[in-house]
Amino acid sequence: MEDKELMNTNIQATNGQALQPFVGEAKTDVVTIVGVGLISGSFALAMKEKGFAKKIIGVSRTAASLEKAKALGIIDEALPLEEAVKQSDFIYVAIPVDATVVVMKQIMDLITGNQMVADAGSTKFALCDSLKGHPMRHRFIATHPMWGTEYSGPEAAVRGAFEGRACVICEKEQTDESVVNAVENIYRALGMNIVYMDAHSHDIHAAYISHISHITSFALANTVLEKEKEDEAIFALAGGGFESTVRLAKSNSAMWAPIFMQNRENVLDVLNEHITQLRKFKASLEKENIEYLTELMENANKIKRIFQ
Repeated sequence: MEDKELMNTNIQATNGQALQPFVGEAKTDVVTIVGVGLISGSFALAMKEKGFAKKIIGVSRTAASLEKAKALGIIDEALPLEEAVKQSDFIYVAIPVDATVVVMKQIMDLITGNQMVADAGSTKFALCDSLKGHPMRHRFIATHPMWGTEYSGPEAAVRGAFEGRACVICEKEQTDESVVNAVENIYRALGMNIVYMDAHSHDIHAAYISHISHITSFALANTVLEKEKEDEAIFALAGGGFESTVRLAKSNSAMWAPIFMQNRENVLDVLNEHITQLRKFKASLEKENIEYLTELMENANKIKRIFQ
């Protein structure tokens, strides 16, 4: 497929490279996290732990979340967005992707040429496209740390979250070298490997690898809840396989519904293929065709070449 050929030419990984020196103005002494949940909270903890930030400011629509984040030591102060941006060297945005586009435009209208902005969203094309032509676009870097859990809120933040994970950086050529170097240094210090993609390719890959996994988990949970009406039976009989497969079904719908909608075309593409594969299993059972059933499973076993 042409898209897949295109994607293969647009991915570059940098594993274990030496840290690059900062170029130009790229301070991170005062960091604002917009959103005080799983990703931003874990990032804030790491920034303090690694000595990148002296002060963390939190911005959120929910006062209770800010209070919790402060009690947990994730943030030092809570401020409204405009005040926080004015005081910050680095603004890190990790909120639902539908809100990110709107909030990011507000931030970009407020910053100066000495400030940096990054996001951590699971979709990239809509955001990058919305910032085209903005006079401060060069101070923004689009990133996606490929880590997460099914939990949300400040209490979900953990230390050492990003170690050994990949971080995608999109459209780095649109960003000042000083910002790219600074953010890459941070992510590498957190133990992450950097992968470069264009925004369009990122969203295709994210649909294939991450988004379909969540939809499948949500659908499986709904299937079991629809067919098995006894909660005690689910709890008593569920093994590790079932629990791990439906783990993602506990994910926050307020975060994932906007992701699915914003990446709708790519999600529909992979979802149609997934439905086709389910129909193959269904047909093999209906026709009592054990040879075909075995063939389907053995073909799936090839995933072991990637995940041992």
